[in-house]
Parts: sequence; C-alpha cells; structure tokens
Amino acid sequence: MASKQTINKPQSNRVRLVVASSVMLTFISFWRAAAIVLNDLGSSAFYAGGIAEEAVGKAAPWFILGVMLFSFAVRSVYVESCSMFTRGGVYRIVKEALGGTFAKVSVSALMFDYILTGPISGVSAGQYIVGLLNELFRLCVAHHWMGMLAMHPDGTARQFPVDGTSAAIAGLITVYFWWQNTKGIEESSDKALKVMKITTVMVVILLVWGIFSVFHVGAHLPPWPTPHNLHFSNDALGFLKHTSFMRSLGLFGVLMAFGHSVLAMSGEESLAQVNREIEHPKLKNLKRAAIVIAIYSFIFTGIGTLLAVMLIPDSVRVPLYRDNLIAGMAMFMAGPLALRIGFRVFVVIVGFLILGGAVNTAIVGSTGVLMRVAEDGVLSDWFRKPQRKYGTSYRIVNLVAGLQMFTIVVTRGNVIMLGEAYAFGVIWSFTFNALAMLVLRWKYKGERGWKVPLNIRIGKTEIPLGLLSVFLVLLTTAIVNLFTKSVATVSGIIFAAAFFLIFSLSERDNKRRHDLTTRQMKEHFQLEHQDNVGREALEIRPGAVVVTMRDAAATFALKWALTHTNTDEQDLVVLAARMMGAGGPEYVDASEQLFSEHEQMLFTKAVSVAESFGKHISLLVVPAGDIFSALVQTANSLDAAAVVSGLSTKLTAQEQAYHVGQAWEALPEPKRQFTFYVIKPDGAALSFHIGPHAPTIEPHEVQLVHRLWLNMRRAPDMQDLHHSDILTYALTRMANEFARDKQGTLKDLRKCIEESHQRHGLGGMRYEEVDEAGPGYAIRAQRSEAKTEDDAATSAQTK
Repeated sequence: MASKQTINKPQSNRVRLVVASSVMLTFISFWRAAAIVLNDLGSSAFYAGGIAEEAVGKAAPWFILGVMLFSFAVRSVYVESCSMFTRGGVYRIVKEALGGTFAKVSVSALMFDYILTGPISGVSAGQYIVGLLNELFRLCVAHHWMGMLAMHPDGTARQFPVDGTSAAIAGLITVYFWWQNTKGIEESSDKALKVMKITTVMVVILLVWGIFSVFHVGAHLPPWPTPHNLHFSNDALGFLKHTSFMRSLGLFGVLMAFGHSVLAMSGEESLAQVNREIEHPKLKNLKRAAIVIAIYSFIFTGIGTLLAVMLIPDSVRVPLYRDNLIAGMAMFMAGPLALRIGFRVFVVIVGFLILGGAVNTAIVGSTGVLMRVAEDGVLSDWFRKPQRKYGTSYRIVNLVAGLQMFTIVVTRGNVIMLGEAYAFGVIWSFTFNALAMLVLRWKYKGERGWKVPLNIRIGKTEIPLGLLSVFLVLLTTAIVNLFTKSVATVSGIIFAAAFFLIFSLSERDNKRRHDLTTRQMKEHFQLEHQDNVGREALEIRPGAVVVTMRDAAATFALKWALTHTNTDEQDLVVLAARMMGAGGPEYVDASEQLFSEHEQMLFTKAVSVAESFGKHISLLVVPAGDIFSALVQTANSLDAAAVVSGLSTKLTAQEQAYHVGQAWEALPEPKRQFTFYVIKPDGAALSFHIGPHAPTIEPHEVQLVHRLWLNMRRAPDMQDLHHSDILTYALTRMANEFARDKQGTLKDLRKCIEESHQRHGLGGMRYEEVDEAGPGYAIRAQRSEAKTEDDAATSAQTK
C-alpha cells in the first residue's frame, strides 16, 4: 500500500498544493435570507419618512410609497444579476460588463453607501432613545411626577441635547460592533430571524392600531403628490436654490421629490450578498425571498409612513418627531396614555435592535466588499493580513469603523445631513448595477435563469424595455440628485474619488507584489487547481487526517497530528481556508486565485514542520464562506477519519465542537462520521465524536441494565432476553411518552439530570483522562462534551 502511494505522488521536488475553485458555503432558507436583508432594508422605515417630509413637505408619504413600488423593479434587476453566471454584487457585475475602472468607481459609490449606513442607523437609534427620555421628562413635569428629578429649578422639563446625545449613542454602538467584528462576530441568520419576528409583532400592532386610530379620529390623507403640493426646504433645493429654474419646477419637482425619498430603498445590495447562501432550488428561493422583502418593506416603510403623517399633528410632526416618526405615531394612537407610552417603549426597543443590527450589517457588508476587492488584487495585502489572536481582517474593520466614527463626529448627529449624503451612494450603486446588467444583455447572449420583464423581440434582436426603463429612471434620479443634494454631491464625489485613487494606486503596487509571490509559489510548490475537493485530486486514501492551519506561528495542532499519525499508513492533509468576503462568488476562477505573502509563509511553514518530522503531507486550499462548514464539507469529501484543529482564541473547545456538529448536521447524505480533535497550545487534546455515536455508559448504569436483565430472565418466556432488548424497550417507551406528554417527559428528564449531576463530581467517570503514547499528550473524553454534539444535532434537526 505504501509503495503504491509513493508511485502516485508527482515526480517533482516541489510540494503539491491543490487549490479548490468551489467555495464551501452554508445554506439557509429563503425566510432566513429575507430576514437578513430586511434587517438592513427595514431600518430605513425608522428615519426615511421624516427626512423626506423635511425635504419636500407633507406629500412625502406618497413618494415613499412610490419608491417602495419602484423597489420591486430594482429588486428584479438584482434577481436577474444573481441568476447569471457572474455573481457577487455590484462590484463583480460591473467588472464583468464594464471593466475594472468602472468597477472601482461603482464600488467607491457603494462604499459611500455602506459607510453612511452605520452612522445614520446608529444616530437614528439614538434619536429614538433620546426622544423617549425627553418625552418621559415632559410627561413627568406635566403630571407632577418625580418632582425635581424631571425638571429644572425654573420649572421646565429636563431635556437631553438631541443631536449630541444621539451622536454619542451612535458612537458607542459603532465601537461595540467594531470590537465584535475584530473578534470575529458570529454571523447568524437565527439572530436576524428573531429580530424580524419581534419587528413583525410591532408592525402588526402598529398597522392595526394605527388604522383603527385613523378611523376613530377621522384623519385625512396627506395632500396628493402634485407639483403645487410640494414645498421644498432650502437644503432640498441644493445648487438650484438661487436660480430662476426653481420657480417653474413642475414635473421636475416631482422627480426631485422622488430623489429625496430614494433612501427608503436602501439595503438592496444585501440581497446580492446573501444570494450565494440560499439553499436549492436557489433561483426559486431567491425569487421567494425577493417577494417577501418587497411586500414587507412596502407595508412597513410605505404604509407606516402614510399612517404617521395622518395621525401626528402638523404642529409637532416635523419639529418634534421628524427623527423618530414611528415613536411619535405611538403617542397619537387612540387609547389610554399608559398603553401608548408602553407601546412607544416597545417601538424604541425594536428600533434599537434593528437599527443597531444595521450598524453591524454596514460594517460586515463594507468589510465584505473590501475583501472582495482585495481578493481581486485591487486592495493591498496589508489590509488582508489576519489579526494574530482572532484571525480576522481587522485592518479593514478598523478602516470602516474609523470612517464611520469620523462621519458621526463631522455631522454631529444631524440625521438630515446624513440622509442627504446617504442617498448619493444608494442611487449611484443602483445605477451602476442597472447599467452593467443592460450591457450584459448584449454582451452575454447565453441563457439566464430569469430576466427583468417586458422584453420585446424584433427578429433576432431582443429589446429589454423593462431593464432599460429601470436604468433610465435610476440615471435620471441620480443626475437630478447631483444638483439638488449639494452636501451629498460634494461629500460623495470627494469620498468616491479618494477611494478610486486608493484602489488604483494600490492595484498597481499589488500587481507587482502578486506577480513576485506567484513566481515564488510556483518555484516551491506544484500548484494544481481543481473544481471540487476529492480524494482523487489529492491522491490520498480513505480515512485521512485533516489538519487546519491559519497561523504560521501556531503549529502545535500540526505537530500533534504528525506525532500521532504514521503517514505511511494514513495520509495527512493540511487545510488552509481562504475566507471569502460577504457577497463573494460561489466559484473562484483559477486566474483569480491570488496568493498573499501570509499564505506563502503558512504553506512554507507547514512543509518545514512536516520535513522536521520526516513525514509527508498534502496541502489543500479551499475558498470558504464559513470556516466550520468548509472544514466539515472538506472532511466529508476526503472521506477523512479525523479532523485536527487548534484551540480557538475566541471559542472554547466545546463551542468549536458544537459548531462543527451543526455544520455536519447540515450536510446532505451520504456523510461520514469522524473524530474532531481540539489541540491546546500545551499539547493537551480534547476529542469529540461528530455524528451519531454510542454514548459513554458509566459502570453503575451498566450494572442497572444487568440487574434488570437478571430479574426479567427469571420469567419463563424471557430466556432469550438480551441486554440490548432492555435498552430498546426503554428508549421506545420514552419516545412514546414524549409524544404523548412532551412537557412531563422533559420535566422528569431534567430531574434525572440534576440528580445525576449531584451524584458525580470531579474524578467521576464522566471526566476520564486516558494517556496516549507520546510524552505530554492526553485525550480527555468527556461525556459532557459528547452531549454537546448530541445537543447540536438535536438543535439542527429542530431547526
């Protein structure tokens, strides 16, 4: 067997390095995908209406509704782009259609969008909190509650400075998520789904109670969106403020008002980013997610803004509740004051959750965009270097968070200024994406999974009327915004130009560095690109050992695996996961597999360590969206018997095993069980069985089964009874009881667990330590750890 393996090895003095092209991904349902997008898109409902009314007057809700209807068409453009061979959001689409220069321009505008998303969401969250506190102080003074705590010596209510306090809250939220992303925040569709469930409860109450209140008080609809009903503020006129053109705006004024409301359509790029993780059938589920998003956002943002303008009196709506419109709506519902205050508190809590989540989405999304740019060699490798302790792209996170903090400080918490600037990135990123899709209609003639409707065929030529119309509306609105949003135009152009310059200079320098690194990699390694990971690609036997490695300075897991593996009998594969940014592609072409200096050091160190042990290893690189999913999918594809990983700096060994167990449960059949080893820096090892396995049985439990067997065999008709029959009967009976009385069974089980924990302390068989051959190494097999995988399996099945 050993000689055969040697013959199959490549005849080269260079070490073989296999690079996979298919990205290892986790997959989620369309409901979870919709929840992730709505966490970003839904946040605009909390501030878009107030910003639009400040700009165009009381007719603003109709333009918000128009924008939400138009978002159906814009979303269809994203669905078509996701159904094509080219995926990965605006950057990838524009690059494929228009080339690298336009791609850098578009991603610069997109980055302006993302950078502004965090501050405007954080400041809006602060506005809702400060608005609630100030309202409570005013009520306390009006009803003579809390005495001097709520009022100044002159008898007026204490009030927090709205903009300054909101900016401080936004800063704290940004710092919190900066630190979470530096450590490596766990991206979870579960969290997004829970937030949207809570938000849905609020939306249902808001709509039902709001509609009842409208009929109860006899409220009227806002003025229709006709030119004579538009009342632009000075800031909303932008560069046209001192021109004669503003006196005869007419239909142009309607287009201006539409442009001032377009920020309600933010968050569409999240759909392109989450597309790659939607479960199959992908296109069908993508369209389902798009429909859910469209209906939900139309009802929440569109109808909610309409009801707010109808219920909140004109005298206080813009002066007092402009920046927390939904909270103001709660205060003017029909019903007792205590109930309205309680609902407003609920609105503030939900607003804080979804707006705070939008701050995190902005950091994650912009980090993902910059990672995708870096993967193409446009951004310097210096930004991609992982953080030593947590392994995250902390330099990109620092850059994004720093720009967001700078924006908060410069704007001083002014939501109107933030909203004006924010719309610049929103509309131009949409415009570039629509233009790129229009070009690809002629450039790429292949079949698509789906097309934007309204396509007329004349002979062999297809005219995409629907797509062309969407592009023209976006382009016209973007151009109008250039003249009517002076703050956005100046700041957006400066920002985009600065990023474009950085990208261009960095790409030129990076190309030289990458060419040198690629030559060095080819000199030391035999590079082979494979579409998929498999034993045949690496020329290894079943039952291999997979070792993960991410830091050239931390080789204790590899050394442990080499110590315990005879590579003549069992192959050893060193796995390096190349983490792809959010919205990255599902397939990475060989020409785009750029090696960084960090990866070169990593592979060189792995080979050096293996040679010091006198053993052979195989090297494998897999692009990954999630490290645990990539690890499990690779182990399953290679038919591995064991996976060895170093102890994480941010997760315990049990938590690592839990995530591996969840990823294993998500795998399609057939899937192989394996043992997962977590190695500590001191050489100690913890083992976890991944997949269904026999539980650890303690001596007294074995004796219990044996006593039952002895007693039951005394019956004349039980002479053929086996120990396994007793276990089968007990488990079957427990399953029946659980089906009949779920809560009662769980209560009895919890009581049994508590009694079991009281009987066993340290030194019991639940914590047995078995010394392996080799100095200083031990495998601790803990039943509590084994239960971790069982819990993970149960959790995954329940979901």
